[in-house]
Amino acid sequence: MGDAAEPVTVTVARRVAPGREAEFASWCDAVTAAAATFPGHLGAGVLRPSRLGDPWHLVFRFASDRDLRAWDESPQRGRLLAAGEHLVDSTDVQRITGLETWFALPGRTSPAPPRWKMFAVSVCGIYLLQLLFHAAIDPAGLPVALRVLVVSVAVTALMTWLVMPRAARLLQGWLYAPHR
Repeated sequence: MGDAAEPVTVTVARRVAPGREAEFASWCDAVTAAAATFPGHLGAGVLRPSRLGDPWHLVFRFASDRDLRAWDESPQRGRLLAAGEHLVDSTDVQRITGLETWFALPGRTSPAPPRWKMFAVSVCGIYLLQLLFHAAIDPAGLPVALRVLVVSVAVTALMTWLVMPRAARLLQGWLYAPHR
């Protein structure tokens, strides 16, 4: 379970009963619309399978574990789950918090890599970006606090949207290798 102050992402993989795909799509719309009305809701989406019979993935993101729990334990969600129960053959739920969100690959429902691997890849990415910024474009004329802020914002943005998605894809064979 994540810290109450950090965002939480939940992925739910559901195998839809044959012939129920259209009903399930409508049900997904109702569920994501209901979740969007809850405090702390940061977004939701539905990933349809590319092949018939593969699981559908619903992704929900909340600002905190407390906000997610409010949705999870709500009567609205309970009613929606009961109404859609006949549409699915199986369900698998995975919660992602903290560093794990950087390593979540589309279409992958396996557990997050070991923390030491996530740490190693994150340190390498941050270190290389810090070197780049401090060697090439270090805003030397700025006060120290502002300089650190500029570099921190740039490094965090690049890590989140550029470096880590590519590093996770490039290193997925190592990151997700079975434990021996």
